[in-house]
Amino acid sequence: MKTLILTREYPPHVYGGAGVHVEYLTRELSRLQEVEVRCFGEQDLREDRLSVRGYRLPEGLLDGAPELFTSPLGTLARCVSFAATPSGADVVHCHTWYSHFGGILCKLLYELPLVVSIHSLEPLRPWKREQLGRGYEVSSWVERTALEMADRIIAVSEETKRDVLEGFRVHADRIAVIPNGIDVDEYRYDPSREALERYGVPPGLPYVLFVGRITRQKGLPHLLDAVEHFDPGTGVVLCAGEPDTEEIGREVEAHVASLRQEREHVYWIREMVTRRAAIQLYSHSALFCCPSIYEPFGIINLEAMACNAPVVASAVGGIKEVVVPEETGLLVPYDPADAEGFARGLAAAVNRLMGDPELRRRMGAAGRRRAEDRFSWKAVAAQIHAEYRRVTGSASS
Repeated sequence: MKTLILTREYPPHVYGGAGVHVEYLTRELSRLQEVEVRCFGEQDLREDRLSVRGYRLPEGLLDGAPELFTSPLGTLARCVSFAATPSGADVVHCHTWYSHFGGILCKLLYELPLVVSIHSLEPLRPWKREQLGRGYEVSSWVERTALEMADRIIAVSEETKRDVLEGFRVHADRIAVIPNGIDVDEYRYDPSREALERYGVPPGLPYVLFVGRITRQKGLPHLLDAVEHFDPGTGVVLCAGEPDTEEIGREVEAHVASLRQEREHVYWIREMVTRRAAIQLYSHSALFCCPSIYEPFGIINLEAMACNAPVVASAVGGIKEVVVPEETGLLVPYDPADAEGFARGLAAAVNRLMGDPELRRRMGAAGRRRAEDRFSWKAVAAQIHAEYRRVTGSASS
């Protein structure tokens, strides 16, 4: 069995949960079979049964293209490159819309069964029009075409499966629900504090941690609204890098500046931190907050739970299948028509946990156990490998 995996993200160019998923999945899959990865970048890796090749845009290809269209057009160009060279694979597996056109071409040109993992869905992310303009019509068209012609769709949660069935012409028997995973040997409580010292977070400060992109989907503006209602003495550490658009970047910049005038301990880490630094930030947080307004799974919550951090999160999407209310954290209902109510709900949940250290300790321990018991990458890879065997007709061989 050989699988060709197509993805935008692969180390060292990982900026979201899909990239984390592909990194760990390919490592585990290569213990079971041969895996070839084609991705965006300049990667060139060969080790045992795993090979990785990055693809860059030819110089000058998009000269003269409107700025909003460079991302979708560049994506399609790379996908053509993905499909230009035969791989000898038995199945092609795509991750995010950025790779879907490549998967479509591989299915049509080489008669490969097409597997698509759903990490998010374009119709449920309308704010991407800010980022892509009419390019959003391209991403939506590519995604719809790929999903409706896929031989197998892997949804990361039951909620995501329902979203696919409601929004696309896909029969339920073509969808398998297989969650994301977590490496519990790597993601675990780390007593070291070098990262906190590096970013100026005082020792012993009880802080709420946010880790994520500055995008409408991740809900950072809602968290900043909530901070205004946090009890005195609660610190805030925002691990958030480049914004998706200048508009949301300016919005977050102004809001953080305002909060710093009112509160002493608001820290904004604007760079992409190392994995070890992130683990230390999780480990020493009083709690982790995930205010996403759309989240098919929310792997970031698993990372926090594996590091013994209790979680306050929005009750949306797959988060409800990861965080157990009153056991590993607290879930806050999200109503797009009541942003103020959502912010106050986040603040109330944060304040409740910040005022009860023993409850935080119990939830943190329970989150760690849940990560260990339910979400190992080894189990995830075995389930996906079984799906490959089904679509290639080798399940009984």
